[in-house]
Amino acid sequence: MKILVIGGSYFYGRVFVMLAAKEHEVTVVNRGTYSMEGLGAKQIIGNRKDASIWEKCTEDFDVIVDFCGYDRGDIHTVLANLKGSVKHYIFISTVDVYRHGGFQFKEEDSALENAVIPGEVGDYIKGKIALEEELAFECGKREIHYTILRPAILYGPYNYAPRESIYIKMLVQNHILLNIADAEGKFQFVYVKDAAQAILNCLLNQAAFEQTYNICNDTVIDYPLFFEALQNAADVPFELTTLTVDQAQAQNIPLLFPLIEAEAVLCSNEKSKKELGMQYTSLSEGMIKTYHAFKNVFEVS
Repeated sequence: MKILVIGGSYFYGRVFVMLAAKEHEVTVVNRGTYSMEGLGAKQIIGNRKDASIWEKCTEDFDVIVDFCGYDRGDIHTVLANLKGSVKHYIFISTVDVYRHGGFQFKEEDSALENAVIPGEVGDYIKGKIALEEELAFECGKREIHYTILRPAILYGPYNYAPRESIYIKMLVQNHILLNIADAEGKFQFVYVKDAAQAILNCLLNQAAFEQTYNICNDTVIDYPLFFEALQNAADVPFELTTLTVDQAQAQNIPLLFPLIEAEAVLCSNEKSKKELGMQYTSLSEGMIKTYHAFKNVFEVS
């Protein structure tokens, strides 16, 4: 199968390319921050917003996998200027498109966020919602099948976002394990390899055509459970330090997951398990793998 990946050199996309290139012919279009040739993929360097970059894509592709669509018009620019043909467009969105607040599970047809959220987070959510609509419109008029994947909070090896790695670094280098005593938020993770497998399971899969899937672990997590999983993964001595949210913020310790119920977005993954055959890595297993991957980095830092 011939796959055109947009983005793909950082975290989620990188893991997908590593897996996909073992079985498929993969071409990556990105800004060229990292070479993809070592992963077995071809690479076209350029900015996706530049229409001329798509004129270089003269081959016919079975599937496009889009990791880095953020702004209205991003999908239109691709499909309006792509020289080759494509059969299936897979767009990576996010569970954050759902209305925030409450601890009820969101289904794929649940209401989307309509509140005005300030700053970069609000712009990100607004852009993803707009692009989901754009995907259906642009693919519909070109008779291209599409699939939308909405992953929860991604974690695992290669994660460049300062999330779980911050706390692993504190464990490995400072021998401190935090516990936040009074955070009321709940959230869901998805191990990055599972999220990559979800894409593989969608490729030209007729059951996935014109469908949307939540991609998330079964376990609903809070701060104590997250730190418990990290504690169970740790193989270095540490001091358990319990702080309140206010104390952590006063010490400039990042708290990177939802802290209150109003920030929560919890989702059902039943559709992905039923229609895509997804099986999700447990939090304990995923955190052990993640801990050891980052420990190897931080021990030599």
